[in-house]
Parts: sequence; C-alpha cells; structure tokens
Amino acid sequence: MRPEQRLRYSTPADRPPSALPNGARVAVWPVVNVENWLIDNPMPRQVLVAPTGVPLLPDVANWGWHEYGMRVGFWRFLEAFEKRGIRPTLSVNGSVCTAYPRVAQAAHEAGWDFMGHNHVQVPTHKVPDQRLMIRQTIEAIQDCTGAPPLGWLAPGLTETLETPDLLAEAGLRYCADWLVDDLPCRLSTASGPILTMPYSVELNDIPVVMIQHHDEQELPRRARLHAARLLAEAGTTPRIMCIAIHPYITGVPHRIAALETLLDDLAAMPGIAFMQAREILDWYEGSGDPT
Repeated sequence: MRPEQRLRYSTPADRPPSALPNGARVAVWPVVNVENWLIDNPMPRQVLVAPTGVPLLPDVANWGWHEYGMRVGFWRFLEAFEKRGIRPTLSVNGSVCTAYPRVAQAAHEAGWDFMGHNHVQVPTHKVPDQRLMIRQTIEAIQDCTGAPPLGWLAPGLTETLETPDLLAEAGLRYCADWLVDDLPCRLSTASGPILTMPYSVELNDIPVVMIQHHDEQELPRRARLHAARLLAEAGTTPRIMCIAIHPYITGVPHRIAALETLLDDLAAMPGIAFMQAREILDWYEGSGDPT
C-alpha cells in the first residue's frame, strides 16, 4: 500500500475527548537514540568532511565522534534522567545489546523502554532482507531485557512501501516513522492495524544542531514554545510532544546543561507528564479513539 492508503485523514476536531493519566494535558515523550556505527561502513552522519571532499574508509574521525557518545555522552544522559526520575524511551539498534552491553544493561536497569531501531545503523533501503533484520533486532532486545520491544523507529525514518506490513507481521504494535499528527493514528497493514507514534524531526538534535547548525539553546527554546502551544490547544484532547536526542550530540559537555535545564522547566509546567512509548500506547488503545 502507498502511505496515503494506510492512514485515514483526520483533524484535531475529529478526535473524541480523552484524558491522560493524573489529569495531564501534554505527554512529553523523550527518546534517546543509541546506535551501533560499523567502522567498515560509510558513517551515517559526518561532523568532519573528508579533506578531499570524498568520504574515505575507514572514517575514523566520524566513527570516533559517535563513539564518544557511547563511552561518555550516554552516561551523562543516564544521570540527567535518573536525577529527575524520568524514564525515556531508548531507540536502539539491536546489535547495541551485544556491541555495547554495559550501555544496554544500564538502560534496562534504569527502566528505560526499548524501541527497535534496525539491527545496525544503516538505512532500511540498504537492508537486503528486512524481515530477517526485524526479527534479529526483536530477538536481541528480548535477550537483553527479557521482553520484545513494542515499537519501531527506523534509522533516518527510512521505510520501503512494505515496511509497515513486516513490522506488524513481526508482532510490533507501533511505528514512529510517520510524523503526521500530535497523537497516535492507526496505520493499516496486511496483518492488521498498528499505531503511529508522534516522533519529531523538529525537536530533534540532528536537524537542529547538525543540519541547521544552531547552538545548544535552540532545541530547548523550541521545546518550550512547543510545550506552551500544545498546553494551550489541549482542551478535551491531549497532545504528545517528542524530544529526540543522541549521546554524541546533546551528550557533549557544552550541550548537556541546556538539556538538564529544559527537563527541569518542562517538569515544572502544570499539565505536563513525562511518558514512555509503552505508556502512551496503553493509554491511547484504551482511549476509544478510532483514528
């Protein structure tokens, strides 16, 4: 099916009244993206362009930039969230569970919610057997945490036309690649509907910092404006607000304090609740919204 055939069109006015737990009006959904970049491959992203302008392999400089996030930046995230009693969703390559077992185990012990993110960090279009890759990712996460993931986010939000069918076939209940709404929507597949989950490329440190080249204050500035507007709009219908971050970007020394201040500011806003994807999924499936 083409994308427009999978989703029924709706507007905020079409959504029935519902309520988040404890009277919250906006659910803030923090997503930490943790990935396994293979030194044999072209790097998924570059902070340093090759001197000749042509990517060279092995790309040690950009691999090392990412590796810093796995060795140092992730642990700053872990401390920042634990101090505030916030449990994010971990968007994780399945192979992280064996390539970086201390990272995966620490996230699991902290109660983070695991979401599949391909097996290694490559675009879905470059995967020769998607069905096998999805199964490997689910099994790796289940071996690490004792339970399979409930949802999926592809690297770079990359999908082929068959990806939703394969995700549903594998038993996944939501997909975060479809940035179409401030609430989940039902996505038709050959194995029955799954939900979309409102991920973000607007409140995301890759576009904001690495592509648009803003400083460390721009993502928090946008997030505060975003939250204030959603709170104003959320009458009888709540809203979901995702903030997506990466250890090698926001986990560096000159950006982490801005994230910590943002978390404190959001936590102090009446009507805000931090929620994991599985909590949003359970809430929405019980809300009676047919969209």
